[in-house]
Amino acid sequence: MTDVKDLSQVIASKGENPLIILTVNKQPEDDAKLERKLRELKFRQELRKDWILFIIRDIVIFTATILFILAASGYSLFMHIYR
Repeated sequence: MTDVKDLSQVIASKGENPLIILTVNKQPEDDAKLERKLRELKFRQELRKDWILFIIRDIVIFTATILFILAASGYSLFMHIYR
């Protein structure tokens, strides 16, 4: 009984329908903690990227567009008044 793995394989391979033995690779708790922290860091990075895209796309571009429209309409009004 010292070599349990070999004995279980011998028993499982007997007969017409051999059993399939799955060896489960359980991760140590430290690996699970590190993997959870990695997923959390990836989530934070995606969230930060989404916020940066929101600021650039929705705030900077929208503000620049409004300022351009105001400047163009002000210049047009100025040109119509002094003609």
